[in-house]
Amino acid sequence: MSKLIVKPEQAPNAEGTVLTVTPQSAGWEYVGFEVLKLSEGQVVKRETGDQEVCLVLLSGKADVATHNEAWQGVGQRMSVFEKTRPYSVYVPNADHYEVLALTAVELAICSAPGHGNHAARLIGPDQVGAETRGSGSMERQIHNILPEQEPADSLLVVEVFTPNGHWSSYPPHKHDRDALPEESLLEETYYFHVQPEQGFAIQRVYTDDRSLDETLVVQDGQTVLVPKGYHPVSAPPGYEVYYLNVMAGPNRIWKFHNDPDHAWLMPKPR
Repeated sequence: MSKLIVKPEQAPNAEGTVLTVTPQSAGWEYVGFEVLKLSEGQVVKRETGDQEVCLVLLSGKADVATHNEAWQGVGQRMSVFEKTRPYSVYVPNADHYEVLALTAVELAICSAPGHGNHAARLIGPDQVGAETRGSGSMERQIHNILPEQEPADSLLVVEVFTPNGHWSSYPPHKHDRDALPEESLLEETYYFHVQPEQGFAIQRVYTDDRSLDETLVVQDGQTVLVPKGYHPVSAPPGYEVYYLNVMAGPNRIWKFHNDPDHAWLMPKPR
């Protein structure tokens, strides 16, 4: 299997963890990502240390508390494929969070370096921007959970729903050069769900010089690491594909560069 694919464990550990990506395991500097599957009544408690964290309730309901804040009954959807906008909680570095599962919960823990510039807050569905991006077989639905316009030190978090037979992260684009204002350097993880779950997605990760050029078959519950290069995704006919993106880098801005071979597919300005 490709080193770019991180597979989940068959069963959660004592804390509920099924999948972990750290900067050390990924071989990069900024992005950490973890998935927990909690049973009803289970509690997880952690310090954030030098990392800011975005807790995304992928499914299920929970009570969430930090040092100075507490929210009851966070979450509403029982499956990501309900396609409703999620609840999330932003927690700064040098803080603490506690999650009590009120139902079975799938929790994504997104992390990156924090600098203490922002307070903990609930990100409710009404604060998540929804948009349709692309057209025809490139059309997909976007939920902007933690975009650059909202407060955070490093993290950018977004989820994408790709209908069956469609492409997303397409036309192919990359963000692997610290060359603002044209392009920003952002590491990225893709966490996938597929419906029906026996299906798969296809993702290609490649650079201009093809020193990296891999075409990946990604299954439900797996994560893809994108350290550099272009990274389009395809949903095969009959299967809907969901993914959660986590990005971070030296500058918290999403400036991408399209593959020149396919840039003609971008919509023309009106």
